[in-house]
Amino acid sequence: MTDNVLERRLTFDTKIDGNPFTFSDPIVTGEQILQKAKLFPTDEHLLFQELDDGQLEEIRPDESVDLRRAGREQFITFKSDRSFRFVLDGRKFEWGLPFISGLQLKRLAGVDPNSYGVWLAQRLGDDRLIGNKEKVDLQGDGAERFFTGIDTTTEGAGAVVLPPEDREYLLNQGIAFEEIVQGNTKAVVLKGWSLPPSRFDAGAADVLILLPPAYPDCAPDMFYLMPWVRLATSQRYPNAADQPHAFSGKSWQRWSRHNNAWRPGVDGIWTMLRRIERALEIAA
Repeated sequence: MTDNVLERRLTFDTKIDGNPFTFSDPIVTGEQILQKAKLFPTDEHLLFQELDDGQLEEIRPDESVDLRRAGREQFITFKSDRSFRFVLDGRKFEWGLPFISGLQLKRLAGVDPNSYGVWLAQRLGDDRLIGNKEKVDLQGDGAERFFTGIDTTTEGAGAVVLPPEDREYLLNQGIAFEEIVQGNTKAVVLKGWSLPPSRFDAGAADVLILLPPAYPDCAPDMFYLMPWVRLATSQRYPNAADQPHAFSGKSWQRWSRHNNAWRPGVDGIWTMLRRIERALEIAA
């Protein structure tokens, strides 16, 4: 074994705030990492380790870190006495500053900052688009929730309207869908939704769900089909499903179905799908 190989085995490379540092011991404490970076006094700094999935894990001064584990060599520090938590694309993050910019959020999410947008979820009203240089205050009650998506400034398909949890559910279920913005109205269209066998004069239809401004804290109301369908046995429209609704250049069949039993923080697109399935099953 050459001296160079032995030397490489006896040193462990890290990056602290993007700057390279080398340790001779594979097991180091948070205190030692701060000292190596000459961040004094160390008790006025917070240390975070960047994990494989991009999340940040706080390292206490007396906590040990194994530098032999691949992908665990990146560290970030903040001069602060507390950390702030938020949720980004369904993942929990900790941050050492009371503010975070749109660009920093995109980098943590691992998306292209030029083609993706990042939004701050709002309980009331439309979600707030965060500019790259805009800073969000993380000091409020509870953890702020952010989500990213392809940025679009024009109306039509390709917009981002669903919360990350809803989008992930539809993708995992293999449900084809399209997110649409028309004026101030946001909607999702389920493509080629299978209808109950032999119940209607069509086997599948697109389903339009209009999302209220405060969704998912309040429920969508009715749903709409394209093409219009009739009951197979009587060739008539189902009850309360014979009125048109214009959206995105089409005249949809409105299914007037209402349900006020909605639980904010629990219900989501999955709840609406069950309601639609049930309404189609019992249509008369």
